[in-house]
Amino acid sequence: MILILFTAFGAVFVAEIVGDKLLYTTGVLAARYRTAPIMFGMAVAFMAKMGVAVLVGDAISKLPRPLVATITAISFLGVAVALWRKSDRPSESKQKHRTSKAAAVSFAAIFLSEWSDVGQITAATLAAKYHRPFVVWVGAVSAMVTKGVLAAFLGGGIRRWIASRVAPQVVRYVAVSLLLILGVLSVLEILFQKN
Repeated sequence: MILILFTAFGAVFVAEIVGDKLLYTTGVLAARYRTAPIMFGMAVAFMAKMGVAVLVGDAISKLPRPLVATITAISFLGVAVALWRKSDRPSESKQKHRTSKAAAVSFAAIFLSEWSDVGQITAATLAAKYHRPFVVWVGAVSAMVTKGVLAAFLGGGIRRWIASRVAPQVVRYVAVSLLLILGVLSVLEILFQKN
């Protein structure tokens, strides 16, 4: 069982770490918000997505690629719009709800994007192969959270460094721009998708 756990962790981590858009999304969110709520929202989203992956198995891999790319594009663009509309001046009520909002934004950005990605397909395949969905789920979620923690801490360190040198509105514009770029790349994926 431990071998299955480490196999799931290693396979999903390697599949996800290279060229994954969510790695950049988490970094961008951590540059805008505090790291802890981003990690909480991210962890819950990864638990849910990997739960679906191991339960649904290879059905995820049969979803139409344009549908997956469309959901991903809408997610990135939606987060970009939410960040754009955000005020730079923290009021008392905004400070009070900032943590829950950061966790919700993180959850939505991750949960609503990149369904049927390499990590989910890897987890689904391992669950089907080993018939140990819970063990595969734990390994896959651990790999995804490890990836997200790396991105969040990198983004959080960047946030602290930037906060001491750059105006908050500039940070917001850059974060929105990066999310828009990711959204446009997802739209291009839809347009140039080979079935």
